[in-house]
Formats: sequence, structure tokens, C-alpha cells
Amino acid sequence: MTMKKYNFTRRQFIATTSVGAIGAIVTHRLPSVGKSLNVSDKLALVGGSPVRSSGWMDWPVWDPEAEDSMLTVLRSGKWYREWGNLVSEFEKKYAGIIGAKRALATASGTTALETALHVLGVDAGDEVIVSPYTFIATYNVVFNQKALPVFADTDQETFTINPDKIEAKITDRTKAILPVHILGLPADMNRINAIAKKHSLVVIEDACQAWLAEYDGKKCGTLGDLGCFSFQNSKHLPSGEGGAITGNDDKLMDLCYSYHNCGRPYGNSASEYSGYPFRGGNKRMMEIQAVILLSQMKRLQKDADKRLENARYLDSKLKNIPGIIPYKLADGATRSAYHLYPFRYKKEQFDGLPREKFLKALSAEGIPCSEGYGPQYNDGLMEEALNSTGYKRLFSKQRLDAYREELKNLPDNDQLTREAVWLFQNMLLGDRKDMNDIVNAIQKIFENREQLL
Repeated sequence: MTMKKYNFTRRQFIATTSVGAIGAIVTHRLPSVGKSLNVSDKLALVGGSPVRSSGWMDWPVWDPEAEDSMLTVLRSGKWYREWGNLVSEFEKKYAGIIGAKRALATASGTTALETALHVLGVDAGDEVIVSPYTFIATYNVVFNQKALPVFADTDQETFTINPDKIEAKITDRTKAILPVHILGLPADMNRINAIAKKHSLVVIEDACQAWLAEYDGKKCGTLGDLGCFSFQNSKHLPSGEGGAITGNDDKLMDLCYSYHNCGRPYGNSASEYSGYPFRGGNKRMMEIQAVILLSQMKRLQKDADKRLENARYLDSKLKNIPGIIPYKLADGATRSAYHLYPFRYKKEQFDGLPREKFLKALSAEGIPCSEGYGPQYNDGLMEEALNSTGYKRLFSKQRLDAYREELKNLPDNDQLTREAVWLFQNMLLGDRKDMNDIVNAIQKIFENREQLL
């Protein structure tokens, strides 16, 4: 997802706490965050003054100190990773902060996932159990292996795959489980791993939005057989494009290196083979990307701590507004990365105000927001794959018809796509006043919702 630049400003609310408390009793409205809103305030969407008129911080944030290093690489002509050492340096540092034995830098998060799927044996005609609430790349990488992405429904509270729905989706063709730590929220990995072990399945973590997120005391990306990350421009650790695979098994990581480097043998296999003994492709990262990433890593932990602080503050305030239900961390999860801050919007508590109108009203108040992912399995890509010659050869008509019916039975995910609201990660790098603007804007809409009906 690409971040947009917004230019909004903050509105100051001038009133005493005591007056606000009296108003809450009289009008049944909520207490505000240290200020009080006049219940007669006109919403910005219908011509009133917005809560906020100043902008939010731009993203990504460039480090001028990295410019000399970039020029050095450009002038050296050593732009390819095999001629330099910066990609290798980044891999060692990233493995260190994630707590993995090794990391392999790739051209993108998508190529990281493709590499992991291939190395772990996902092949044509296999099935992979996937979360339906995710960026489209998670679907596509399975299709690119000529395998079938089989969806286990979403847990609406955690926004992640529901472990209770997984076992019913396992068939004799199931090869892997591909849980997604979507928006930075860790999936319930203890239960997922237990199911995988019971059925002899591999687990590939899509941690493309989960840098420094934690589950059971470990970083996401170290909990399955392999973990995959993205460094696309909107990400917390950005390099325009880029990705990484993390793992603790040297043999698997050697194979990942070979596959991403045109199939050339690597590590222990280099002494056993010559030439091109493995299938592979060019999925390498460039040296100039590593320079950017090494620079951006300096701020990664500090930014993560700031997002965590602000997210917890929003949790404590937004849960008190009727119809606003913040995410819940899955059992065992201890820390989200907050690539997005999500909550569910219950229109019934807003007298039936449609989510689309709520989003427009919130944006008008100076708070950028999004409805998030839709039911992408209805967008046409499924039929494009299922109607292809390859899939008709690989799967029986009965299986493909049954699969089509399964896509119609994802009620929890369908509902989540109708109710989700996202706030962007750069907003969580603001100060307490910025967070109060978010809370006050949502509260203002709740208290004045009749203006939009």
C-alpha cells in the first residue's frame, strides 16, 4: 500500500473538564481527552471547521548522512551484490535484530515469498492454506507456484487467520500454511505451528508488515520454517523496493540463496555441485538498496517504540466510543508492529451511518483513513487462474467447483472487509496532541452523527 501525503491541521477545543462532564450527562456523549467538544459543533464534511488542519509527517524519512555512502557505491560501479559487501552487511544486521540465524535480502517481499514457497517444496497442484485478509501478493505468490490458495476464515478481533478454521481446509494436497501478520498484528503462531506439526505441513510466515512485532517472546519471522519481509516504500524499513527471508536452518537458507541467484550452488552445496544444479531466478537485492536500508535501520527500534506507545494510548481512548472496536492481539502475541492501526466500525452505534460516510467525515476532520482490504477473492483473479489451461490440468473439475463454493463461505472475513478502518503508520509517529486529534475527531463524528444522516 502506498502512503499519500495529507495537508490537514489541528483544531483546538477550548472548554473545561467540568463543563465537558456536565455536557456528557446531559447529551449522553463521551468524555473527551482532556478537552470537551461542543455537541453543536458542525462537522467539517457539512461545512464546519475541521478538528485538524495541519499535516502529518511525510514518509519515508530520508537520512542525509547516508548520501556520502550512496555516492561511494555509485562511483565505485559495484552496484551488483556479488561485487560489493553492503547487502551482506545488511543481512547480518537484520538477522541480528530479528533474532534469526540468517537473513537473505531479495528484490521484494513478493520475491521473498516466492523463494520461500519454492524452497519448502510448494509445487504445481499443491494447496496452501492462506489468510484471506491480506495484500494481494500473498494470493499471487501461491498462484505463481501453480498451487491453490485455500482460505481459512479471518478472526475479526485479531484481523488474522482463525486457527479454528484451518484443519477443516486441509486436504491430501495441502503442503503449507501461510499465516500473515497483517498490519503488523501477529497471527496465533503456537496454534498454527501445532496444526502444521500434526499434519506434517511447512509454515511460511508472511511478515512483510511485521518488522519487530513479537509473539511468545520471539520476533515475527522466526516462528515458522521461514519468514518473509518487505521493504517497499511505505514500509517501516523502506528502500523503495526490497525484501528479506529469515531462517535458522542453514540448508534451507543456502537453497534460498541459490534460488534467488539463478540457481547457483551456495554454502555447503557449493563444494558438491558446479554450474547451475538448481532451478532459480534473479531475485537479488542491489547494493544501493542496502545503503538505504542500513541508514533506515538506525531509526527502526525508536520508531517502533513510538508507534507502540501511541497505539496503546489510542486503544485506551477509542474503546470508549460506541461503535469503535480496536483490534485485539491474538493469544500469545505481545507486540504489534502497527504498520496500520485498525479498528472495526459498527454503523449500528452510529444510527446506521454507512462506513463510507464515516470515512469521508473523518478525512474531512483532518484524519487520513482507509477502509482497508476488500474481498479480493471476488475481484476476478480467481477465475482467471481457475479457467487457465494449467489449473484445469492440475485440478479436477470437482475440486475447482468446490473451491469456487468455498470462496462464498468466508463470512467473518466478508464482514471484516465491510467494517474495518485503518489509520496510517506515519500518524503513529506523532505526539500526544496528534493522538488526541484522532480521538476527538472520531468522538466529534459520533456526537454529531445526525448531521450526516
